[in-house]
Amino acid sequence: MTRRLSDMPNWTYLLQEFEALYRFGSAGGSKAIRSHRKRVREILAGIIDADPPLLDREPASKPVVAHFGRAIDLGKRSVMANFSRALERLQEELTWEYGYVRVPKTLERKYAYCEVLGPKGPVKSDALILGFVLFAPNTTYPQHSHKGIEESYLSIAGAWSENDAAVYAPGSLILNKAEQEHRITIGETEPCLLAYAWVGPSERLASPGMTFSATRKPK
Repeated sequence: MTRRLSDMPNWTYLLQEFEALYRFGSAGGSKAIRSHRKRVREILAGIIDADPPLLDREPASKPVVAHFGRAIDLGKRSVMANFSRALERLQEELTWEYGYVRVPKTLERKYAYCEVLGPKGPVKSDALILGFVLFAPNTTYPQHSHKGIEESYLSIAGAWSENDAAVYAPGSLILNKAEQEHRITIGETEPCLLAYAWVGPSERLASPGMTFSATRKPK
């Protein structure tokens, strides 16, 4: 028997938390961020209304998941408390993975992500990807970009920076346009948990081809 989203309330509640954040969160006066928020929430609202099937995905862990409990505890102390609780209820059903054919040794124990909505499921969608990425303390996630995919990060727990430009706290939203290179660094003492949304052509979402940018030699 095929399970649908309406059969699994905890998945519905998590998606509703995503939709609320993209609906009621501030765009900070940015037209680009306002447009991205609108696009994500409209696609997501349509997905929830369509009551899509839930694909069977085998739960999987990675070494960094040892930090998940601490990240959730931090999130529950912040403006992301409701979101953190909704995710916590699903922790035993998440499929954590690397997403790269070859993962640098320095990242094997310090990074993983899990998709909760997208082409691979568990909530099926060809128009949007939603998920989470978890980093151990004192992690540097190398320079990379996403071809044809616009990406936003919502900060749930921990302190982090992108391209050494600022320090972001829970509740922050960061927008990366397609092909925009970015590098993430994590605070020294606590893990970092980010939610993300990817929008783009269905063929790119189905096969994002995640790679790190080539290291540039100094001139």
